[in-house]
Amino acid sequence: MTDIEIARNTRLNKITTVAKKLGINSSELELYGSYKAKISDGVYDRLKNKKNGKLVLVTAISPTPLGEGKTTMSIAIADGLRKIGKNSILALREPSLGPVFGIKGGATGGGRVQVAPMEDINLHFTGDIHAITAANNLLSAMIDNHICFGNSLGIDRVVWKRCVDLNDRQLRVVTTGLSKDKGVVPRDDVFDITVASEVMAILCLAKDMPDLKKRLGNITIGYTKDDKPIYARDLKAEGSMAVLLKDALKPNLVQTLEHTPAIIHGGPFANIAHGCNSVVATKLALKLGDYVITEAGFGADLGAEKFLDIKCRCAGLKPDAVVIVATIKALKYHGGIPKDEILNENMAGLEKGIDNLYKHISNIRDKFGLNVIVAINKYASDTKKEIKFLEEKLNEIGVELSLVTGYTDGGNGAKDIAKKLVKLVTKPSKLTYTYELDDSIKNKIKKVATKIYYAKDVEYSEKALEEIKKIEKLGFSDYPVCIAKTQYSLSDDPKNLLCDEDYNITVRDVQLKTGAGFIVALAGKIMTMPGLPKVPAAEKIDIDKDGNIVGIF
Repeated sequence: MTDIEIARNTRLNKITTVAKKLGINSSELELYGSYKAKISDGVYDRLKNKKNGKLVLVTAISPTPLGEGKTTMSIAIADGLRKIGKNSILALREPSLGPVFGIKGGATGGGRVQVAPMEDINLHFTGDIHAITAANNLLSAMIDNHICFGNSLGIDRVVWKRCVDLNDRQLRVVTTGLSKDKGVVPRDDVFDITVASEVMAILCLAKDMPDLKKRLGNITIGYTKDDKPIYARDLKAEGSMAVLLKDALKPNLVQTLEHTPAIIHGGPFANIAHGCNSVVATKLALKLGDYVITEAGFGADLGAEKFLDIKCRCAGLKPDAVVIVATIKALKYHGGIPKDEILNENMAGLEKGIDNLYKHISNIRDKFGLNVIVAINKYASDTKKEIKFLEEKLNEIGVELSLVTGYTDGGNGAKDIAKKLVKLVTKPSKLTYTYELDDSIKNKIKKVATKIYYAKDVEYSEKALEEIKKIEKLGFSDYPVCIAKTQYSLSDDPKNLLCDEDYNITVRDVQLKTGAGFIVALAGKIMTMPGLPKVPAAEKIDIDKDGNIVGIF
């Protein structure tokens, strides 16, 4: 059966039943049908003095173009913990419509380990991302409206971008205001995908509504002729934006196919944004469960680095253990084996590709100082010889390996890693950040590039250097850095899979995000508005005569 058929043929519990299992009262839910709900603000306040559960971060090696099953693994682990009698809960990101209709497809797990209702979650869900799109574009409308009616703030350069939650490369650079109406000033504009919007980052980092409003007001929308920043609060925009985000700020409660509670909230990409679900959702989950399984986007060089250096620093969090997800086929891919040969046993390619895994392990264990375990998302094509080789290599560096078959066996296929995690989270660890906030901007970028990406050095375009000087002059150099780069390589070149020669990271632009509270450095050719592939998933998605959605995977 396909993933969507497995999900559709599984009987779900009413969401009120799932909530009751967590100690959430029905009066503290806002229902979106029978199987989805928003959790009201008062739940965290009621539980704020309760001891936090153990936090487990799931990350991965550098992925192949189709990903390595990080969400599937997260769900399997949470279900596996329930199978051995532990009170586990998931805290995941929301899928974006862009990749659902693009190359990657859905992001709700797969096989026997999914969050449900999968069609709803993958599509419009509870409308959070739509609300972020609306709030973002409301600010754009208010900026151009202000300019139209006299521009009393003296806006000379607009840096705020419009957004849409679809992959549409045609919108990367556009010209707006061509109507020739009185007061309308034509200008070049840019669209980002919604998950790259600063509003998404703000929603995911805000601790409550007052903090959300403050961050929205702090957004830099443009500059005067003498480079004085102009903020959203100068347009009196933060109140109306917050109204649009009122419900979106509340975490969403759903369940896995095995009825494990799952909070799914917020969804910035890790290759173009900070890649973590909301602080609100993670902190709430820590009060509701004894074991919280959360996920950061893409590999440990991207999502995990930003989870630790940005989110954990901002929210005062620390993972008790980190799971690095890998597949044998991905290791061979990173060993230079062609795609059409990676399902064949190839020890030379595996031995070469394991270097990618070693580097991600080193990032987590040696650089950040955290407890780590490797989870192999097992495929039928994996041979006993390949598995034994991996076990021996990881034993040599003192790292445990667990084979997980959650895709085919559900939570039963993750009981081994669940048992190992229960022991691992009790071991002491101390989170060490990659850089200090009082480091210079260039030094922060260099530390991430050399320590986490294994680059030799960092090169900058003239534009990037100019923007860094402006940010330093404005007094925001103490912000953390959020580096946008390809997910397919530790370097900024998606074709450099082996990374076995010296390379530099090239920063071509730097953007100040005063609402989110970080500085974005764009490296290589990364785009904040992806495009569709030659054959997008949208061509296969349909609705049949009985009203059933088909084609989402």
